[in-house]
Amino acid sequence: MARVTVAVLTASLLFTAGVRAQERGASSVEQFYRGRTVNLYVANAPGGRYDLNARLIARHLGRFIPGEPAVAVQNLVGGGGLIMANRLFNTSERDGSTIAVLQPGAAQVAIQGDPNARFDPEKINWLGSLSSFGDDADLLVVNPGHAASSAADLRKGKSATLGSGTPGSTNLTFALIGRDVLGLDLKIIRGYPTAPFLEMERGEIDGQVVLMSSIKSTQPALWSSKKFRALVQFGRATRHPELPDTPTARELVTDAGKLALLEFAELSFLMSLPLVAPPGLPPERAGALKRAFIDMTRDSTFRAEANAMQIDYSPIDGAAVLDLVVKAAATPKAVIEQYNAIVPPN
Repeated sequence: MARVTVAVLTASLLFTAGVRAQERGASSVEQFYRGRTVNLYVANAPGGRYDLNARLIARHLGRFIPGEPAVAVQNLVGGGGLIMANRLFNTSERDGSTIAVLQPGAAQVAIQGDPNARFDPEKINWLGSLSSFGDDADLLVVNPGHAASSAADLRKGKSATLGSGTPGSTNLTFALIGRDVLGLDLKIIRGYPTAPFLEMERGEIDGQVVLMSSIKSTQPALWSSKKFRALVQFGRATRHPELPDTPTARELVTDAGKLALLEFAELSFLMSLPLVAPPGLPPERAGALKRAFIDMTRDSTFRAEANAMQIDYSPIDGAAVLDLVVKAAATPKAVIEQYNAIVPPN
């Protein structure tokens, strides 16, 4: 009987100690964040899709972090997101006061072996993603007056000049894949810091590869008037319900090797709006940030504003994002080498 009593007492003391440790952890997190400003970096110029989503997060996330800190957006443009990813991984404060909306292509560039990517995407603290591409598509679009009315036309001698960003940006990656994997006659102009809608309107370029959600959120009049022609959908296994006449990229490939390459390229869409923090955070603060992200996505006020912005709102947690990164990192070397030949990592 005495042994039983001692065992019960020991278990009770251990449980109480655990509860108190959790309470101390929660208390210390709250003490750290109260009255503090969390810097939220975004690797894009103001006004673009990632910037708008960073500002949406900044307006709400602080309410769900213990201590309710302010959240301030700072733009750090350059290198297709690599400059910010390198800074986050190597020099940013590792105390929970710095977070970032990361371009998903940056993680993929690191997996490709780009020497300019000085970070390990498997070690970043992935807090979650607002979009898992449940209701979105990456579209190759051209102006409505362009000679090509289908992807097949771009395989039959009709050419299109596309505006794109820098290495690591999805609009450049999928313009290259359209050209070199799908066999479309595309001329690609690089270096646009944001989606070049104005340049399309002026006729300086014929089109671009752009997210459907980006058109809806940043160019709602353009979307409603359909003053563009969608020729291909990337990032989807099936056609989007709103674009039943536009083929997916997967429909346009018949070679198994090209299909595997395309699936590797499209993995980043499944975590297309990721929020991250540096590695090495105190565990209780990393946990608080991850919980705050999920709690924010479940909040009715946040959901209403996200839906009003016409973004693809299909959030996933940090563990799910990390699973996608691990899957991408496990892609066979031969497929990555083929991908690198088309989308050079540097």
